[in-house]
Amino acid sequence: MIADVKKTAEQKMHKSLEALKADLGKVRTGRAHTGILDHISVDYYGTQMPINQVANLTLIDARTIGIAPWEKKMGAVIEKAIRDSDLGLNPSSQGELIRVPMPALTEERRRELIKVVKSESENAKVAVRNLRRDANHHLKEMLKQKTVSEDDERRAQEDIQKLTDKFIAEIDKLLAVKETDLMAV
Repeated sequence: MIADVKKTAEQKMHKSLEALKADLGKVRTGRAHTGILDHISVDYYGTQMPINQVANLTLIDARTIGIAPWEKKMGAVIEKAIRDSDLGLNPSSQGELIRVPMPALTEERRRELIKVVKSESENAKVAVRNLRRDANHHLKEMLKQKTVSEDDERRAQEDIQKLTDKFIAEIDKLLAVKETDLMAV
């Protein structure tokens, strides 16, 4: 019973960490990577599809993404979707290839992105702490129902606190790496 509570808490904390990694991956540094376009979808015969399911995405160089649509007429649709997104990118067509240059980040923009990254990591920490609270609540309920002893409940709470500390340290590491990445010129 206690093992289930710990296991569930750990799985959910891991999911929070994975969600943070995905969110941080979307925050643009000066370098190009195809993952930046993952959340953009295009209209493909009336269905919203991610760009990577209607075109090949490649890196042309460190600051440019190349997009080769599988169908010619999708080029304009993909370009429009990228322009309309919140990424601030300006794609251009060269024959059948769409080039998406990554603009260099200004110092001010880097500071703004660091604020965004810190906010994302703080949200992840709050999520982990909420999961700790929920797990501790379940343990207290088990104690009230007399399905566990006080010693077992206290030990389980200590284990959950250690889990929480581990995941928060992991979040701090991710934040430090992303900050360093953003400040690198």
